[in-house]
Amino acid sequence: MVKKIQKNGSDKKASTQAFNSPLSGAIKDSAQQIWLAGLGAFSKAQEEGGKAFESLVKEGLSIQRKTQAVAEERISEATNKVSSMATDISSKASGQWDKLESIFEERVAKALNKLGVPSARDVDALIKRIDALNQHVQQLTGKAPAKTAARRAAPAKKAVVVKKPAAKKVAARKTTRKVAA
Repeated sequence: MVKKIQKNGSDKKASTQAFNSPLSGAIKDSAQQIWLAGLGAFSKAQEEGGKAFESLVKEGLSIQRKTQAVAEERISEATNKVSSMATDISSKASGQWDKLESIFEERVAKALNKLGVPSARDVDALIKRIDALNQHVQQLTGKAPAKTAARRAAPAKKAVVVKKPAAKKVAARKTTRKVAA
């Protein structure tokens, strides 16, 4: 059950006396001074707030410029490093491509040689032999062949000579022998 507590007149007197005591007066004075100090600080902040704000903006601007300069320097260094790395990688890759190309060319040349296709050197050697034979024939006959002179005037083209199978060569030899006989 709830009991009602009645307020006595004596309670009011005790609380009034507590407010009039020296301790309560000191607390009131202290609270008043704190309040006034807060109002003064607020007033001063309003007066000097604009100046302080401008000062902070200037400091922030200088810090931003310094930071940007450092960042640009770092970016420049990183760009240079990446560019040198790319150059190194590119040179290594081109060297690897050159090796791969030479290996490919060697294998193709071997395959063509196995198939009986003469190389460019072989064709050049044959052309030189033909020219030498033509000169020898010219010396023996005393006439200049027209084809040799025309061949020398025109740039030499590399011809690809395809070897005939052995069976056809034998048949060709037999027909030339019959005609010669």
